[in-house]
Amino acid sequence: MNKKLAIGFDLDGTLWNSLEAVSYSWKEAVRDIPDAEAPTDEMIAGVMGMPPREIALHLFPYLDEKRAMEVFDICTRFEIAHVAKVGGVLFEGLEETLKYLSGKYPLYIVSNCQKGYIEAFLSYHNLGKYFVDTENAENTGLSKGQNIRLVMERNGFEDTVYVGDTEGDQKAAKEADVPFIFASYGFGKAENPERTIDRITDLKAIF
Repeated sequence: MNKKLAIGFDLDGTLWNSLEAVSYSWKEAVRDIPDAEAPTDEMIAGVMGMPPREIALHLFPYLDEKRAMEVFDICTRFEIAHVAKVGGVLFEGLEETLKYLSGKYPLYIVSNCQKGYIEAFLSYHNLGKYFVDTENAENTGLSKGQNIRLVMERNGFEDTVYVGDTEGDQKAAKEADVPFIFASYGFGKAENPERTIDRITDLKAIF
């Protein structure tokens, strides 16, 4: 295995689509929150990949920031418990691609999610064996770019690329000073990425 180069991944829109499970869980969670309205599927899709504070302010703009974060925390705890039970939709060819790549390079996940969300993804779909490390925004309080550098430093990775599906992922890769591979099949857009893939299996041809 070439341990000098590692491949990093965003989660939502890059490795899987959990929109149905996440949307259901948020709608269920707000049933018992009188001052919050259930976000639509479109609203939730639009904030996938954003940091927690930005998500809370986007979905609950009629609440003050403190209350929006309280509601956000309630919803995400419900979300993680639900996702752990039902999983999400893996992009076609994901496991075969991860198996191939992990035989050649260390793989890791960095996401702007909450504690337990990456773990729910890995445990439900039995994919933990393909990744050497993960990090999330809630755990460190850092930006995604800073978390990419953190994973690199603690694992001794000399170089990495980051695969993601949004402009935010592209900005994170730039902040971390690493090449970015845009997953065009995901939730967002990117401007002039170094590389673009139209399906997750395209990574096998690149690496």
